[in-house]
Amino acid sequence: MTYAELGRGSAVARLKDIATIQGVRENQLVGYGLVIGLKGTGDSLRNSPFTEQSMRAMLDNLGISAPRNSTRSKNTAAVIVTANLPAFAGAGSRIDVTVSSLGDATSLQGGTLVMTQLMGADNQIYAVAQGNMIVSGFSAEGEAASVTQGVPTSGRIPNGALVEREVAGSFGKDREMIVELRDPDFTTAVRAADTINVFAKRRYGRGVAIARDAKTIRLSRPKNVPAARFLAELEGLPITTDEVARVVVDERTGTVVIGEKVRISKVAISHGSLTVRVTETPMVVQPEPFSDGETAVEPNTDIAVNQQNAKIGILSGANLENLVKGLNQIGVKPTGIIAILQAIKTSGALHAELVVQ
Repeated sequence: MTYAELGRGSAVARLKDIATIQGVRENQLVGYGLVIGLKGTGDSLRNSPFTEQSMRAMLDNLGISAPRNSTRSKNTAAVIVTANLPAFAGAGSRIDVTVSSLGDATSLQGGTLVMTQLMGADNQIYAVAQGNMIVSGFSAEGEAASVTQGVPTSGRIPNGALVEREVAGSFGKDREMIVELRDPDFTTAVRAADTINVFAKRRYGRGVAIARDAKTIRLSRPKNVPAARFLAELEGLPITTDEVARVVVDERTGTVVIGEKVRISKVAISHGSLTVRVTETPMVVQPEPFSDGETAVEPNTDIAVNQQNAKIGILSGANLENLVKGLNQIGVKPTGIIAILQAIKTSGALHAELVVQ
């Protein structure tokens, strides 16, 4: 496993890349609909009765009378449609939607979503979705084998929903605005407020920012400056960010991410693997001919122990570069490095937050 140095010093980012404006956010939408035009990969109506019920309701709305149990094709699938309504999205704009199968359909490839109403948490309709599906996964099967790649029961429709109603907001009505950092940090919040005030004193003649806590910065908009222009002038300011020393490990994939601020006190590490192999080879013992004995199974267990020679390494993480070199020098696998980091944390030598996923 190799490690790359994450960089030296603190990072500099624009205010718009590390923070958001309180109250300016997306809203989630959801709806129930039908995908038609599938090539025999839709819901089986026997196992998905809600699909047949939805089909008959749709046909009734179109003025077509469909008797119960009159349709047996697998060209239709019941789906859940989800979307995110961006802030400031007005009536007539378009948004992307995600379509996911609700029944036992095997693929939505080639299907078309029929007009579906998308509602918010208040049960009000904000958009209507319809269009042809784009499915990246596929599946194929024969009598003795099948193959599936990706997720063929879920897909997207770019610009597939038409916004019918705007979400009412209070942006620009108040002179006070709140900026929220995506990663709360007192140092970053104070630095951001100071940088904003340096610019504001030149531009407006006074400071406009106060860091309230590790996450929020209060902005006081000048009276004669529109809200959109005020934020546009501030969001491009370069902010020197700070970060918490953190090590993130994923035991499922063996991924290890080490932050630039991580430090390790000088420690010696001995790491080796111990393998114990247990093999069961039962033997069948037959009785002598014409005797009263019975056939018996005699257990036979073989245990082999193999312990590799352990390597001893010294880690001294004065900086990230030395820490990376020390870990590579030991030459263990990713799972071994995860165990080493956990042991170093337990010993108190890892001066960082250890996050295990």
